[in-house]
Amino acid sequence: MPDPIVQAARRAVAGSAKTLRQAAADLPAEALNWRPAGPDTNSIAVLTAHAMQATRLLLTMAAGLPPAPRDRAGEFAAVADGPESLLAMVDGLAAECAGVLDACEGVDWGTPRTRHRDDGSLIEMSAAAALFHAVEHLRGHADEAALTRHLWLARP
Repeated sequence: MPDPIVQAARRAVAGSAKTLRQAAADLPAEALNWRPAGPDTNSIAVLTAHAMQATRLLLTMAAGLPPAPRDRAGEFAAVADGPESLLAMVDGLAAECAGVLDACEGVDWGTPRTRHRDDGSLIEMSAAAALFHAVEHLRGHADEAALTRHLWLARP
């Protein structure tokens, strides 16, 4: 019988990926790279790159797999040349995340997990905490991307 926690995570990740796709769909590059309140805020391109890459990393942590390759600084410098590139990124990483969630079947959610941050510090949490953080982090950034789209469309 499939793990109901994994099934819930699958639905949440798929729903957030759909929200990211909707945020990017049919927008010009200018909108995808627009930072609504200046350079200290994030564009749809940045939110999408960061959210999906971080989700894959956190899910591999939850599953107890080797860390996924990641360029965190590059995520925050992401620039889109159009919606197609962002949609392809979302689709590709969502498929990878689904595969990682397959590996989560049978995980003991209380198992401790660790990974090193870019600065070398150690992060420690349970497999369950890594899974829940992946889902909540992705949802938050997907909602930010949706709001950024609305702000773009509402510009005077």
